[in-house]
Parts: sequence; C-alpha cells; structure tokens
Amino acid sequence: MPSRSRLTTRQLLVGLPAPLLALAACTGAPAEDDGAAPTSAPTAATSTTTSTAPDATAPSDTSASGTSPARESGPARTLLRGLEIAWSIAPLPDGSALVSERDTGDIHHVPAPGSGASPTVVGRLPIERTSGEGGLLGLAVPEDFDVNPVFYAYYSTDSDNRIAAVPWHGDRIGEPKVIFDGIPRGHNHNGGRIAFGPNGYLYVGTGEAGDTSLSQNRESLGGKILRITPEGEPAPGNPFGGSPIWSYGHRNVQGLAWDSAGRMWASEFGAQTWDELNLIKPGSNYGWPEAEGRAGNPDFVDPVVQWATADLSPSGIAIGPDGAVYLAALRGESVWRVPIRSDGSAGEPERRLRGTYGRIRDVRFVSGRLWLTTSNGSDDRLISLPLADVGVG
Repeated sequence: MPSRSRLTTRQLLVGLPAPLLALAACTGAPAEDDGAAPTSAPTAATSTTTSTAPDATAPSDTSASGTSPARESGPARTLLRGLEIAWSIAPLPDGSALVSERDTGDIHHVPAPGSGASPTVVGRLPIERTSGEGGLLGLAVPEDFDVNPVFYAYYSTDSDNRIAAVPWHGDRIGEPKVIFDGIPRGHNHNGGRIAFGPNGYLYVGTGEAGDTSLSQNRESLGGKILRITPEGEPAPGNPFGGSPIWSYGHRNVQGLAWDSAGRMWASEFGAQTWDELNLIKPGSNYGWPEAEGRAGNPDFVDPVVQWATADLSPSGIAIGPDGAVYLAALRGESVWRVPIRSDGSAGEPERRLRGTYGRIRDVRFVSGRLWLTTSNGSDDRLISLPLADVGVG
C-alpha cells in the first residue's frame, strides 16, 4: 500500500518574461540519457523539414473572457526564463499553466494569455537531488480540477520516486499528500511523466533506474507504465490483477498522450541505437532489455516509429489539433511531428525547429499555441510558438 506523509512548501522569487534570444546547442548541458549515435541510418523519421521562429516578442494578447482561455497570436514569445530544467507543463482549465522545475523543486504558475498577471513561483516540493535525472519531474491535472482543484506531481526523494496529490489555492500550492511511493530511483532512468487518461485514471511512466533486470520483472515498479486511481490504488481492470502495472519491458518512459481514438502513445529512451514511439496496449511487453527498437519478436511489441538516438532522445509528447503526435527531442534539438493514420500506423515523420532552441524537454498545446520548455542547462525557458512553426496547418 502507498505510504502517507506530510510535506511543506515555501514561496520563492520568480523569473519574469523577456524577449527571446537565439539559443545555440549547449555543450555544457547536464548529462542526460542521450545514448550514442548508431553507425547505420534510422529506419524511420527521414524527413528533415525545419521551421524557425522569429526572435521577437509578440504583441499584447486579447484579454480572456470569464474562464475561457484566450487564444494567443503573433510570433514566438518567452513566457519564463532563467529556469533550471523546466521539466513539465501542466495546463489548467482557465488557460493558465503550472510548470515544474526539476533541479529546484519549484512549481511556477504562468497566467492565462491576456490576463495581465505575471508568472509566480507558487511553491516547492521536497525533492532530493544531487545529480543525474531525479528531482521534480511530471505534473498532471485531472478532468475534475474545476470542482476539486488538486493536481499531481512525480518527484524524487533520497530513497525512491513518488507521486503526491497537491491542493491548488489559486496563487499557491497547499500541503502535498503522498498517494504512491516506492518507484525505483537511480542516478538516471527515473521516468517521471504522469498523465490522466480518458477514463480518469492516472498513468505513470517509470524507468528501470539503471537496473535492466527490473523491466521484465512484474514484481518491480521500474521500467513500466502504471495505471492507478487518484487515491493511489491499482486501477480496476488492470491486466495483472491487483497490480498497478499497465505495460512492461520499458527502459525509460518519457512521454504519455492519447489520440482522438483513445489510443495511448508513449515515447521512450533507447540505449545506444534506437529511441521509440510506442502504441501502448495493456499487458504488453515492450522488450527491454532483450530488444531495443524493432526486434520482430512476437513476444514483444515493436515501436511504431524508431529514431537514431542522435536524432531524438525523446521527452514529453502531445497530440496536436491535427491529430499528429508531437515529440520533444533533447539530443535531437527538435520537435518531431508524426502523422497518425486511422489504423494506428504512422505517416512520414517531420523534423521541426531543428537547432532553433537547443534541447527541448516538453511540449503542450495551450490556447491555440505550442508551448515548449528548453533543457540546455543554463537560462532554460518556457516559450510560446504559433502552430505553423511546428507544421500545424
């Protein structure tokens, strides 16, 4: 059973919006699970279409009416800067968003476009992080947030990774309550992406924490996608009885999203050869460590698309208004657009924003724009872009 604990928060200073400066690839970025480039060409994602955004600040946005989000217009604009690895963007129903900062544990609130308000730090979670990929990672907002304003956060302690339910008071967070703990923690491969699915259950992407044996071990929470209730219990109908495990055989799940047909997609770090976009099916085995990329083994589910690790090293993903999957690329310094056909197969991937902002950590569609976070290890940013910059017609 998950443990319960009482945690504290405090207010901190905040970075203010500023004009966007061009970002070059940062050789001093923190070490990530980037892998090494293979000697062979990738078997997918051969298109290299590139779009760049102007280095300018957008004109003032139209004011929001009531609680309906305003739709932003104009060129690219920086919403936050001076961040220490902005890991997750969590849009709220009023058009604002919460942003997690991995290395500090800070949670930023970014007001809705046109509100006239400034971003603020609304609290800090008690992370334990000295190096590597742990810290404050994913945030998730349930569908009933308007009537029960609680969001969820995945973060590292000195002994594990865990999930807390965090009350939202409009201008600050309340006292978090741990609902699920015991997820293996390592220097790398901590997973961390969480998202509510169409059925109201919370899905959790975990890593194998550097121990490859955990991925195939259904007694371990490492190297899995989990499916739990908002209270932290295994969700009804899970494929392995009372287990929270939804799928297994993963190395380090980094992105979760659902298309309009209700199909679940996940991005995953490979090791030395292939990164993956997977179509997730309950109870299925995705092969790690026996397989990396397409194995053609009937015991494992092959990825729908695979990339050389130098071209992707994926993080967050989102489904666009055009139905395509959009993937943030760290080492690949891009946003990849993957069209999805009605049968769940993929069209030709397209590479966007190549090298424009450096390493990209998360992507979300907010108020008719694409919001992304950079992950260059210095002066990281939350940036809002017009949809055309990533290929949305």
